[in-house]
Amino acid sequence: MSIGHAGPSRQVHVGTRQDTASRLLASAARKSYDPLVEIDWDAPIPSDLYGMTPEWCSLYGTDLWESMTEEQRITLTTHEAASIAGTGIWFEMILMQMLLRDVYTHDPATAHFQFALTEIADECRHSTMFARSATRLGVPSYQPKQWIRQSARLFKATATGSLAYGGTLFAEEILDMMQRDFMKDDRVQPITRTVSRIHVTEEARHIKFARDEATRRAANISAFTRARIRLALGVTAYFVVTSLVNPKVYEAAGLDPHRARAAAASNQHYHNKIREGCAKTVEFLDGIGLIGGPSTVLLRRAHII
Repeated sequence: MSIGHAGPSRQVHVGTRQDTASRLLASAARKSYDPLVEIDWDAPIPSDLYGMTPEWCSLYGTDLWESMTEEQRITLTTHEAASIAGTGIWFEMILMQMLLRDVYTHDPATAHFQFALTEIADECRHSTMFARSATRLGVPSYQPKQWIRQSARLFKATATGSLAYGGTLFAEEILDMMQRDFMKDDRVQPITRTVSRIHVTEEARHIKFARDEATRRAANISAFTRARIRLALGVTAYFVVTSLVNPKVYEAAGLDPHRARAAAASNQHYHNKIREGCAKTVEFLDGIGLIGGPSTVLLRRAHII
């Protein structure tokens, strides 16, 4: 795929803002879930199932993975699932603030305003669900590094328009791709599968909302603004993707953390999975002219392209 155009490379058609929001509100009315009710939090946790689809594990396919016991593999995938969820919570909190800022001056009577609040309510439930699932699996609440969380305060307080919605897509769509595998995999813990099913179902409307808004906002921006957004999106995507796996997960599985990190860093299978998970986002953002320039260096370093 050709990456980086001066402007949109193809026509992307979206409905009117209010029509889109009305359809998404109707979808939310039909398919919304309360994780506190939908998930059996008291069900036993099988000791012989993975925390997530093992092919998404950062060490899968390496010599180190082959040398691990099955118990270590189960432990590692369980901790990596919690780490991915922790990164999801972090970005969902960023997204909720950006959405509130974006609609702050809008008319509350409009469908657009009401869907934004509906999405925020969804994200509140998702973050609670992710946190509770990690607790139920008996693993820590992993988070991105402290300096990354603190640095992101600027992004969550200032990002607007296609930058805010484009950044949201990088976080939402890779998790969506992972969880589509998790929820169908009989080798995976039932709690992970149910969490994934709920999240995939509800995120579909969030992704539609973000794509339409990113398209509208990117349509008439200046060349300077486009270049600035491209760079900021590259930085955002880099830190989202590289924060998915907290290095502490390796120690939890009884592995040498330095050896494990080196194995993950050179794991072509994992790099290919990351590219697979980000492919739809990259294609879409490139199509509206938001991929290119110096940001591609960061995207390649994170194995996004």
